[in-house]
Amino acid sequence: MASRPGEPGPSGQNAQSDQNAPSGENTSAGQGPVSQAQPTHPGYDTALVIDFGAQYAQLIARRVRECHVYSEIVPWNTPVAELLARRPSAVILSGGPKSVYSPGAPQVDPALFDAGIPVLGICYGHQVMAQALGGTVDRTNTAEYGATTLSVTRPGLLFDGLPVEQQVWMSHGDAVSAAPPGFAVTANTRSTPVAAFEDLGRRLFGVQFHPEVLHTEQGMEVLRRFLLHGAGARPAWTMVNIVDEAVAAVRAQVGGARLICALSGGVDSAVAGALVQRAVGEALTCVFVDHGLLRAGEAEQVERDFVASTGVELVHIKAADRFAAALAGVTDPEQKRKIIGREFIRVFEEAARDLEARAEAAGSRIEYLVQGTLYPDVIESGSPDAAKIKSHHNVGGLPEDLQFGLVEPLRMLFKDEVRRLGEELGLPEEIVWRQPFPGPGLAVRIIGEVTPERLEIVRAADQIVRDEIRRSGLEREIWQVFAVLLADVRSVGVQGDERTYGHPIVLRAVTSEDAMTADWARLPANLLERISNRVVNEVPQINRVVYDITSKPPGTIEWE
Repeated sequence: MASRPGEPGPSGQNAQSDQNAPSGENTSAGQGPVSQAQPTHPGYDTALVIDFGAQYAQLIARRVRECHVYSEIVPWNTPVAELLARRPSAVILSGGPKSVYSPGAPQVDPALFDAGIPVLGICYGHQVMAQALGGTVDRTNTAEYGATTLSVTRPGLLFDGLPVEQQVWMSHGDAVSAAPPGFAVTANTRSTPVAAFEDLGRRLFGVQFHPEVLHTEQGMEVLRRFLLHGAGARPAWTMVNIVDEAVAAVRAQVGGARLICALSGGVDSAVAGALVQRAVGEALTCVFVDHGLLRAGEAEQVERDFVASTGVELVHIKAADRFAAALAGVTDPEQKRKIIGREFIRVFEEAARDLEARAEAAGSRIEYLVQGTLYPDVIESGSPDAAKIKSHHNVGGLPEDLQFGLVEPLRMLFKDEVRRLGEELGLPEEIVWRQPFPGPGLAVRIIGEVTPERLEIVRAADQIVRDEIRRSGLEREIWQVFAVLLADVRSVGVQGDERTYGHPIVLRAVTSEDAMTADWARLPANLLERISNRVVNEVPQINRVVYDITSKPPGTIEWE
């Protein structure tokens, strides 16, 4: 059975199980076609990634964009006519969790291969192409999972000039035992006789391994050769072009209307706000609801650095006391989230009403809400056309009946593209490269009741952790690093000459690519020692620091 690809170590990332990361897997099988009839970006050559339920369909699409070719993900059951209507320059068939010969396994219409469009099959996509075109797929006696040595037997187009032997990442139990008629076998492994094939005349290619993962040494080069040489796609998807197009699109959508943007303190809403500000200037007002649950210095960064870099009008609502009162006595994580979401909505609606009244007094009206929806959120919703409020956006989501049109300038971008876009827009590094942070903030990093005192404890410990990670130069290598306060736990300790009964802090640091999966970060021992010493010495209520070495799965990134 061809199983979902995985990566060890620092690769991995995100289906949404933590609140700060959208789902990375589109399990759209059997739901019917959901794609658009026309390309979202008709000015760019587009590669369509056909999702067979692969955990890494998003990763494939991101890697394609790293080659400066625009990409979109579509479900496997999208009719070929609809695919062709989008005028793709290339099609990539993703991996998948099933065997191609299993009952009900996703298939591909053979008409796709006669349409003259260059196609690359990856893992399950390689096998489904072979089966559809007359090749043979068999269950092997020896499955291949993980790093494997690939032997190039015939360079062809994909391997021309690359090493004859190279490490690739495999994740399969089935294999192509005979290539379809007209295909040349270009590579094999010890257990897989047809690890790659191609029909250059029809521009059809297949690889059993996963070029999209970091552990395939020449993976990006293989993808690049397919896209630029096999498909002849133009590498025009660049940040400068993205900014110009997004600004023009916002102006075309909103005309002379006024807009509001709900800032959360995170990357997505900040970049969305900055982009719209560039497009419409003074017509935008940003509302920052400060719930008192942010990390040290973040509220000040929004108020000072974001405004300084964009010139936007900012309404800063300091509502920490309101949120603290609403959370008093609450220990259940889900109840915390609901309370925070409810209060956020109420505070934002009050601010929106005040701004609407001010606009009406000036003879105008607010017609649009700016939201930092990303492409993984669009995929998760089931349709690129969906215009729904993200339930996990900011803190708990905004109400469905909010009487504004939506402006979502980032809706076709991945997180890494949003960060680069933020840099292009001139946002401060501290905002652009801020690590993912849960909408409910530090409330879900306190295991137990949330109180002002406990918030100060976890905030102080968290700041020390982040300071030391930054000094060590590991900030961008780690997906998330933070402290969790076990507020209802006391442990005995000795500080000075006295016995203490302080709280333990759990240090959590993970490496990932998109939070679908994550591995615990192998932090140097001397760094862990510095963090522990500083926390117990500088935060009096803490007398013990422990390190969480649980990967995801089975654990989640956040504790609540």
